[in-house]
Amino acid sequence: MRTFIAIDLDNEIKNNLSQLISRLKKCSTNIKWIKQQGMHLTLKFLGEIPPDKVSEVESLLRKVAEKHSHFLLKFKGTGTFPEGNKRPRILWLGIEYNENLKIFQSELESELEKIHFPRENRKFHPHLTLGRVKSHQDLSLTFSELAKDREKDFGEMIVKKITLFKSTLKPSGAEYTIISEHELK
Repeated sequence: MRTFIAIDLDNEIKNNLSQLISRLKKCSTNIKWIKQQGMHLTLKFLGEIPPDKVSEVESLLRKVAEKHSHFLLKFKGTGTFPEGNKRPRILWLGIEYNENLKIFQSELESELEKIHFPRENRKFHPHLTLGRVKSHQDLSLTFSELAKDREKDFGEMIVKKITLFKSTLKPSGAEYTIISEHELK
């Protein structure tokens, strides 16, 4: 099964993002927008894992979660990946720098490496994907509208748990199912 570890977002944050996406949708049909139920902060994409590996991952998540206290996430600003590129592929919402999140994700990465999940090659850049560009035609209005929120605050939430998700790819988009949740202390 295809899996990933993430922080599920509070409904207030999901509503704020949905309002932003609704506004941006009016600018272009050339972007595949994230649905509200799929909004999350990915900490680690595990990919395809056999069902018998799930309990090993869950045990590791319990262990890591129990070592960390709740922490605050602040959602601020918008941008694109690659940054400064005339043909970006991703539109995103930023997450203000947070040392607790950085330490948590780094420890998670290290522990997962011990059970044969390769470490990411690129540096962790926490963000929420808003949409993926399907075609670069007629996107100037979308990008100028997105730029208006480059410094805007979109709310904050206390992270109390991490979630192991199953991802099922469908023609209508990915569908996410919670496998397990692991409370922080």
